[in-house]
Amino acid sequence: MKKLTGQVAVVAGGTRGAGRAIAVCLGEAGATVYVTGRSVKGEPSDLGRSETIEETAELVTAAGGLGIAVRVDHTVEEQVRELFERVKSEQKGRLDILVNDVWGGDSLTGWGQTFWEHSLTDGLRLQERAVASHMITSYYGAPLLVARGRGLIIEITDGTDYNFRGNLYYSLAKVSAIHLAQAMAAELRPHGVAALAVTPGFLRSEAMLDYFGVTEENWRDATAQDPHFIASETPTYVGRAIACLAADPKIMEKSGGIWSSWQLSEEYEFIDSDGSRPHWGRYFKEHVEGGSV
Repeated sequence: MKKLTGQVAVVAGGTRGAGRAIAVCLGEAGATVYVTGRSVKGEPSDLGRSETIEETAELVTAAGGLGIAVRVDHTVEEQVRELFERVKSEQKGRLDILVNDVWGGDSLTGWGQTFWEHSLTDGLRLQERAVASHMITSYYGAPLLVARGRGLIIEITDGTDYNFRGNLYYSLAKVSAIHLAQAMAAELRPHGVAALAVTPGFLRSEAMLDYFGVTEENWRDATAQDPHFIASETPTYVGRAIACLAADPKIMEKSGGIWSSWQLSEEYEFIDSDGSRPHWGRYFKEHVEGGSV
């Protein structure tokens, strides 16, 4: 059902992974989706991956929505300002959904290093990409939502709490996304706009499949390298979660909260693209914290 027909979304960081799936799922629900990122055809970002925002936009349109690719480096304020001026002009002031999924921190995270051993340059760059970019994007996007007295901002993060995530710089970025959602929710509530944070579980993204040397067809072979990968989920799972949130008429009741793909799957009764219903929270508690695998 196209519950989002007529609605306009911006997915910041929609080139691949969760961002791509979120954009496609919003399109499947009928939305017009502006897909932003740094990787375009013939000019990849410094991450050196093959996926592009044009590909994502084409997938959005093929799914039933309208995908519009716009090259934006969300750490560059002027580019972000121009993006929302374009949205305002082309959509007659309408913006319904803003998803902050800009990351770009994998190559900047030195796992196994203390914060004083870690490259400070990389650690600060990670905050610029994964925190400052979200702040800049919301700064220019929120006024369009406030002007209409409705809408939704979603911060994509990793985890549902404020606990340490194994690397100070990574942890700071992911926890910051949660607090951005909570703080924005407090200030946006009087204007009828919701803000919340959403986390996927163990994400079976393109990059993760490449890391393990598998494809979506034989992904279970990767459990020989990491047995916990058996509880992984495709990016579509969190994509469907976001589409359900965007269509929820009672979304203000969730504003300020931290939500997970598995938790939202139970509430909205959607499944992953392979027909499963992964529950990383339960698996983590039983097999990671419990140490049974």
